[in-house]
Amino acid sequence: MRNMAAHSDKVQLEQLGFKFGMSGAHSARSMMITELNELLTLHPHGSPLQTIKDDIIHCNVLHKSTANSRKLTYRHLVDLYSLKTDVCLYRNFLALWEQTDAQKRPILALQLAFCRDPLLRLALPMLSSISAGEPYSKEHTIELLEQHNPGGYSPSSLSSFAQNINGSLTQAGFLQGRTKKVRSQPSVGASNVAFALFIAHLNGEDGSIALKSQWVKLLGLNQDEIVAQAHNAHSRGLIKFTHAGEVVEIRFPNWLNEHEKEILNG
Repeated sequence: MRNMAAHSDKVQLEQLGFKFGMSGAHSARSMMITELNELLTLHPHGSPLQTIKDDIIHCNVLHKSTANSRKLTYRHLVDLYSLKTDVCLYRNFLALWEQTDAQKRPILALQLAFCRDPLLRLALPMLSSISAGEPYSKEHTIELLEQHNPGGYSPSSLSSFAQNINGSLTQAGFLQGRTKKVRSQPSVGASNVAFALFIAHLNGEDGSIALKSQWVKLLGLNQDEIVAQAHNAHSRGLIKFTHAGEVVEIRFPNWLNEHEKEILNG
């Protein structure tokens, strides 16, 4: 299993679209699902990054009130999602987005954001360990931030970062409530499970290990539901999935180009 903390593995994963470090887009914004939806309505198959930049900053297609907010919106969207079709994670996210219904697209966006924002990723194990109906407060997230960078954030920053993180979890349907939030369970589809298994694969987790990875656990499904959705993804041609007893095989035809395969095997 690839250790995400190892330097050489980080380099490989960064080439595939992951981001690491002490900070991330959630220090300033939530996952911006409304803006992402609008942008992908205009560019469903992706476009050169310069075209997207021009649309956001100069054409103001996302309807921001000031030039500075347009620039910040563009920067945060790139931080969260890359928006570059030659980046492995974003290219495959974009292909799945087209095949995902509107209700499940925010989950898909959150899955990509988890890969690209170290701050947001702090909530991943906590989210996976709390059952639907259990409370999930801002204080939970503040505690995770403090553990991540002890004494490194001011109280106001901790509160703001935690609000942004919990806001994204709410937008994706994993939390409910305004002031008092509880863990909820959104409707998860085959494309979400396929993407989670692919992210696990990039991290060196395959077969039965992938089914139990943190990337799959965050979806909140039990193992039977995960296997059922993986079979569904297989039937839809998203992945190749076979499950016979303890033997699990998961393959991703056409998800990786030759250069990316070399990176992954390097």
